[in-house]
Amino acid sequence: MTSIERTAYPRFKRLITAHELHLFSSPTRDEVQWAADATDDDEHLLALLLVLKSYQRMGCFPALEDVPAQVVEFVRRQVELPEGTLPVYRAERTARHHRGLVRKRVGVKYDQGEARRIVERSIRKEAAAKSRPADLINIALEKALFS
Repeated sequence: MTSIERTAYPRFKRLITAHELHLFSSPTRDEVQWAADATDDDEHLLALLLVLKSYQRMGCFPALEDVPAQVVEFVRRQVELPEGTLPVYRAERTARHHRGLVRKRVGVKYDQGEARRIVERSIRKEAAAKSRPADLINIALEKALFS
């Protein structure tokens, strides 16, 4: 079986340098204002900013529990939220709403049916020349993300 490390599935690095934190996880003033306008408490503000910064960096929405504590604490400190504030969604509806807000902000259209069609076409086309699942997954992800 192909390991996840051999595919293009975006994921957080195990070790994140201070430079990378500042480069990829620092919310701008505009992003903080946008998130503050869209949320009503500190937990949702932190969650929305983490979802935004994760999407900008990886092109996907990781589960909040998969965001490294180092990143959570860095963003929390950047926006001066109280110590111990955690990114929490009490309802899946809020998480879906936040993903929609992020897509709108970054200009991404979400069409699951079309994404599936793109992936299926690309895998069928490439399966004639490639047999390793990791290669097919990487090609499908690239086509779905950049089509």
